[in-house]
Amino acid sequence: MRPDIHRRIASPRASRRGALLAIPLSLVLGWTCAAAAQEAAPRSVTLDEALAIAMDHNRDVQKAAEYQKWVRGKYVEERSAALPQFTITGSQMRQHDESQRGLYGDFAELFPVQQDIRSGEVGMTQALYTWGQVGAAIRAAKVGMKSAEEGLRLSRQAARRDVTAAFYDVLLAKDLAAIARDTLAQKERHYEEAVKKQELGTATDYDVLAARVAVENARPAVIRSESAVKTARQNLAFVLADPSGELDADGALEARPEELPSYASALETAKANRPDLKDLALRTEVRRELVKIAAAGDKPRLDFRAAYGTRKFLVGDLDSHGRTWNAGVYLSFPVFDGLRTRGRVIQARSDLTTAQIEEAKASDAAALEVRTAVDAVRANASVVSALSGTVDQAARLLEMAEKGYEYGVKTKLDVDDAQLNLAAAKGNLATAVRDTLVARTNLAFATGTLGEE
Repeated sequence: MRPDIHRRIASPRASRRGALLAIPLSLVLGWTCAAAAQEAAPRSVTLDEALAIAMDHNRDVQKAAEYQKWVRGKYVEERSAALPQFTITGSQMRQHDESQRGLYGDFAELFPVQQDIRSGEVGMTQALYTWGQVGAAIRAAKVGMKSAEEGLRLSRQAARRDVTAAFYDVLLAKDLAAIARDTLAQKERHYEEAVKKQELGTATDYDVLAARVAVENARPAVIRSESAVKTARQNLAFVLADPSGELDADGALEARPEELPSYASALETAKANRPDLKDLALRTEVRRELVKIAAAGDKPRLDFRAAYGTRKFLVGDLDSHGRTWNAGVYLSFPVFDGLRTRGRVIQARSDLTTAQIEEAKASDAAALEVRTAVDAVRANASVVSALSGTVDQAARLLEMAEKGYEYGVKTKLDVDDAQLNLAAAKGNLATAVRDTLVARTNLAFATGTLGEE
């Protein structure tokens, strides 16, 4: 590059013109962005409001509620086998038969070949003894209803966990965006200070250019952080199934000290309260009842059947009708069904064993999840405690570096390091607070007490 061209580019007059042009442009861009944000400002919700919305609109909660309705219907279906069954039947039949007219010779005309039969009756069937099939089916359906309730509890707790994490993610993204904006504003102030110093002759073109480059390098962080805020808001709206597509979190990241339960006590709480463990235990109980149902497939069965009605005969010009009824006890005994029942029993027992294995596996996984959650809460709480005073120290360090730079006893590198340390301290503390809050939520979920304390 030619020296005279370099002087024109980096001259104080050119720098002042750039600064004067940059200020109105930044103001215009700021006003435009502020107006757009005001027009499209998302609705703000508190954590309690978000949790209340999730209980009504979360898709998984709605699905679990519908499954609970289905299981109630299944219970009604199975219970019907123990109740009397009533049926109303009616029929009208015409029968025409000329095959025997030749047997009667001249008297054939005396015997009508066509007759009409009309009948209607009410029938009743009541199972008297089914070798335990009906009772086992009803008990299995009752247990299934309890299992569906635990499934609904699990869906609600999972929704609370996801909503809480999404809510804190929005707060963290907003804090990180604020840190990025503060960093940019600080670098803009340094740039303006460098321009003033250049005008006074105490700063070089290099200092102004370096400050301007620092400003431009800080802008992408602001853009990315603002985009992260929007993404976090959209994720919050997603877990809440909110049609607006974007929700804002109203609150602040704050982790108050809490007493941490021991692993042993947390594990005992989990075994007593976790809905997924209860659900698996209930499913195992259902499998036991299904084994009884399968084993009764080749056993005797006793039913009571009765019917009452009327029947009418029309034969030629003759008309006869009257009441009819019947009642009886019927025994059925499938002596040999080709070993079908034996095969079903083997399958049912295998399903029972599988359910018991799944229950044991889930118990082991719950123990690991509880231990991980306890360790995460302890670790994040320690990080928050360690960083709680770092932000104030870093802010004080930056203030000292800026004063020293102003009086010429500190370099620009010292100021940049102090800025970097302050931004890192603020970001690390905000992240640690968010992680602590989410870890506590995960611990409550792992122990099955989330939302039920």
